[in-house]
Amino acid sequence: MLPTPQPKSLLLLDGLGALLSTLCLGLILPAWQPLFGMPKDILWILAAPAAIFACYSLLCHWLLRQNWEPYLRIIMLANALYCALSIYLVVRHFSQLTPLGIAYFSLELLILAILITVEYRASF
Repeated sequence: MLPTPQPKSLLLLDGLGALLSTLCLGLILPAWQPLFGMPKDILWILAAPAAIFACYSLLCHWLLRQNWEPYLRIIMLANALYCALSIYLVVRHFSQLTPLGIAYFSLELLILAILITVEYRASF
């Protein structure tokens, strides 16, 4: 079994990942929307919480000096709710998704599931 990263490092990883998701969902995928199939308004709906999560995680990483675990639990729960929202929106718009869109959202959800699992192990 791999060692569990420190909570402070996980907050940085979470923040950078959420920043990447924000850029993908808010700028890149909408610009190439026909290649992915997800409606632009749905992409922007998903980009908004990702931007908030990026700010939260990065601020926690930079400002907190100790007791990171409760803050990590908050973002872990937020990530889980975001996964549920993403799954709902993917299922709801599945007929519009292209194979590339299915691949993108499958990969994003897989990465989030791994991150949530690691955050859980680090915070409890």
